[in-house]
Amino acid sequence: MPKPLLIMDQHFRQVEELFRPSAYGELKDACEIHGGVNWPMPRADLVDRLPEAEFVVAAKPELGREDIEAASNLKAVIEVSGAFQSGLDYDVCFERGIEVLSCAPGFRYSVAEMALGLMLAGSRGIVDEHERFRHGSERWLHDNIGIDFSLYHQSIGFVGFGSIARECARLLAPFSPRIKAFDPWLKASGADAAGVEFGELEDVVTTSRCVVVAANPTEENFRLVSRDLINKMRRGTLVVVISRAHLVDFEALVEAADEGRIRLASDVFPREPVSRRDEIRQAENVIWSPHRAAAVEGGRHPIGDMILHDVRAILAGENQRQLQAASKDTVRKIIRAPLVAG
Repeated sequence: MPKPLLIMDQHFRQVEELFRPSAYGELKDACEIHGGVNWPMPRADLVDRLPEAEFVVAAKPELGREDIEAASNLKAVIEVSGAFQSGLDYDVCFERGIEVLSCAPGFRYSVAEMALGLMLAGSRGIVDEHERFRHGSERWLHDNIGIDFSLYHQSIGFVGFGSIARECARLLAPFSPRIKAFDPWLKASGADAAGVEFGELEDVVTTSRCVVVAANPTEENFRLVSRDLINKMRRGTLVVVISRAHLVDFEALVEAADEGRIRLASDVFPREPVSRRDEIRQAENVIWSPHRAAAVEGGRHPIGDMILHDVRAILAGENQRQLQAASKDTVRKIIRAPLVAG
């Protein structure tokens, strides 16, 4: 009996980036893989094999109604960029019962770890004092009151409480923090979030000592953390931007940090890469990370593990999924412009 066909058009991702060798070997045992090369697949090649395919794994699936209607065997489309994007006809997928899955949960471990690192570095002034030491202006035994703080028993606010934020909250548990979150969709869904108090956006960002921006970007949440809200933050607030710069008024955040009102740590930027002449390189009270939260050896391998799990589950007729399943609610406000991938 022939194996089910899986089209692997994962470029710009590298196969080795997504899969540990054992997981990719097991996926090849379960499916015939067409593609799986570290360069773009010609469109004609994909369309030619699509009628036979049961799975399509792609960095940015570009499948219209005619493509999907021609794919009579198609069971699932899996994106590996990190977010649902335009280019795929979600409506016809929903009509046909074709699952659309996102690799976003596969980033939760490495990105949550980076968020915790930025929180520790920012709350304790580690980067600031390192730079002072390099220039001979370090402050021995200095209590930087008003800016530095301990994470123990601290008020931590999350803007968005998806898989990355929940993993970050789990990592914070030994500090016994007081956690608030703004996530209307999750709150309305009744999802389990033990130990987390849901609140309105203004309350979360103006009463928390550390604010972590971790929401998925949509057309409606552009600059959700606005200049007005930033101006209302308590002095000394640490803002950690770990999802997308789309969510915040980035210019206002940099201004507030440079003026000494807040401290800012960010792994993402409005335009990437950042110009060498960009003024943010000289800003004070900031910690910059060049979009590398998942850029660690094996940091994206959980994505491959989840793909393997869900492909097996679909073939076995089982319902449990580790990847994020699209729904009409999750895709109706997706960003229409390409996102920088993690």
